[in-house]
Amino acid sequence: MNTLQLVLLLLGASVVVVALFRALGLPPILGYLLVGAITGPHAFGLLPADEGARQLAEFGVVFLMFTIGLEFSLPRLFAMKRIVFGLGLAQMAATMALTAALAVAFGLSWSAGVALGGLLAMSSTAILSKLLAERLELDSAHGREVMGVLLFQDLAVVPLLIVIPALSESAKELARELAVAGIKASVVLGLVLFLGQRLMGAWFYVVARRKSGELFMLNVLLVTLALAWLTELTGLSLALGAFIAGMLISETEFRYQVEEDIKPFRDVLLGLFFISIGMMLDFRAIAGEWIEVLAVLTLLLAGKLAVAGLLSRVFGAAPGTALRTGLWLCGGGEFGFVLLAEAADAGVLHAQVVQPMLAALVLSLVLAPLIVHFSDRIVLRFVASEWLLRSMQLTQIAARTVTAEKHAILCGYGRTGQHLARFLESEGISYVALDSDPERVHAAAGAGEPVVYGDCTRSEILLAAGLKRANVVVITFADLEAALRALDRIRQVRSDIPVVVRAREQDDSERLFAAGAAEVVPEALESSVMLATHALALLGVPMHRVIKRLRELREKHYELLRGFFHGASDAGDQLHDAQQPRLKAISIGPGAYAVGRTLGELQLEAMGARISAVRRRSRRGLVVAPELCIETDDVVVVLGLREALTKCEERLLRGGQKPMQSV
Repeated sequence: MNTLQLVLLLLGASVVVVALFRALGLPPILGYLLVGAITGPHAFGLLPADEGARQLAEFGVVFLMFTIGLEFSLPRLFAMKRIVFGLGLAQMAATMALTAALAVAFGLSWSAGVALGGLLAMSSTAILSKLLAERLELDSAHGREVMGVLLFQDLAVVPLLIVIPALSESAKELARELAVAGIKASVVLGLVLFLGQRLMGAWFYVVARRKSGELFMLNVLLVTLALAWLTELTGLSLALGAFIAGMLISETEFRYQVEEDIKPFRDVLLGLFFISIGMMLDFRAIAGEWIEVLAVLTLLLAGKLAVAGLLSRVFGAAPGTALRTGLWLCGGGEFGFVLLAEAADAGVLHAQVVQPMLAALVLSLVLAPLIVHFSDRIVLRFVASEWLLRSMQLTQIAARTVTAEKHAILCGYGRTGQHLARFLESEGISYVALDSDPERVHAAAGAGEPVVYGDCTRSEILLAAGLKRANVVVITFADLEAALRALDRIRQVRSDIPVVVRAREQDDSERLFAAGAAEVVPEALESSVMLATHALALLGVPMHRVIKRLRELREKHYELLRGFFHGASDAGDQLHDAQQPRLKAISIGPGAYAVGRTLGELQLEAMGARISAVRRRSRRGLVVAPELCIETDDVVVVLGLREALTKCEERLLRGGQKPMQSV
């Protein structure tokens, strides 16, 4: 098989397998490992394990370390120093010491135990950080501990890449190797950091002034690979040089541009690296050693859970937080594969040890999202005080909202939520805001604002915030999956309350509408609308035409506001409040008079109102026409004066059914 055929085989297998794994919600890393295992020498033998492929795959690690360097931030390290250099260092040291002791007890050398401890101590930064963001738990107590430990683990990879190759030497040679490596690393770091910090920003500025994307990308590759080559030339690893390059660029204003430019190279080469790791998997050997694999997996999960959980308690965390931290960190990580390959190449670990370790790491990555999913249930099952803390939190929220009636609930109190709160305050409308950032909540509550700490994706938190008494819910964050979870919980408690949702893209609207949103406000649409109106105004288009065009654009998208803008005249500011048209969403419950009747039969227009929209959870974009028949759980949005709206509500709901709350 020639080179082109090999490349086509890898690309085809990777596209199919990784697409399948993403569809199943599994990490793509596992897809690359599977491709390597299937095409490698231990299965079909389609991909030879030659040195050229391994050297190319090593560049994946180089760009991964470069990305870690880009994310390196001294202010961030200083802000989290207690967790990073306290809990993170303790977790690494304790895991390595425990693993080394067990390795020696099972007849392995102490050097093999140190290598195993280093690679097993790692947890998956890619998987866990993504899960924390999706679950809105980055700012939670356990979220901060998990991120702090992951940050230290990422930093610890650098010295481990230097130490592990030296472990194959005798004790005397090892001491000499480490001393020489330490001196080399200190000299290289000193020279690069002292000179680099002064030169890097100036050099990137010169390149950026050429305004060439191609030149900028070439420069990034040059700097990264040149520093990697420099550290390899001094007897250190390529990865150390790439880490230094990323760290230097992170101090410049070009950091985010570089991160975006390098991402495609990093992901493709890193995929190739994991394929090369997958080639090491021998399913026949693993099948013959499945008991050893399960034993290693069990020891890995239980040992890291115990170490991380106990150390979290030692550092002052509550029992529930400590157990969550342990559950999140108990799996393996992608750097474990990097260190395992390094240890195998250096001869520190024998093949009969590598196979069970490799299989256990793969299985732990598969189990990590599942363990995280059930972590809350596990904590509630085994930590009695967690119920008390939950009860206290709900009591505090309920105490802050006990007087709230016909209010708005704001899910999220970031910049968007705070701007919305100012609008509500100016209209005299009460609100309660839920936010999961304790610092933001503390600052806002200290200023006297009705903001409480709570996760809006939990039903009990929403109930404590007065969901049963509220008139509207606004989801102010743009995370699609979190918004869908929040909508599901809201609909479980109250199916009739209108929910307005913020979205990042217009394409997300259909999923949010299907989940029960009354209206969706896409950021992309709003920014394009405002850009267009400002551009028209600056181009000399008369202001009344600009405003008319703005109204038309919004009417086409926002069903609930259809007809609203034309109802509000330009002289609206001179009108009394009672003379101003307004919208009212009327929920049609079981037994309401309107159920089974058409809009023509109801004759709401005769009462001086206009039907703006009919929202039906199962359908989007119902055409408002006389023949449209009203069904149970519909929401009829009516535009008119206050007196007309009252008559319309009586008309729609009369028949002995108590009117449901509406907006």
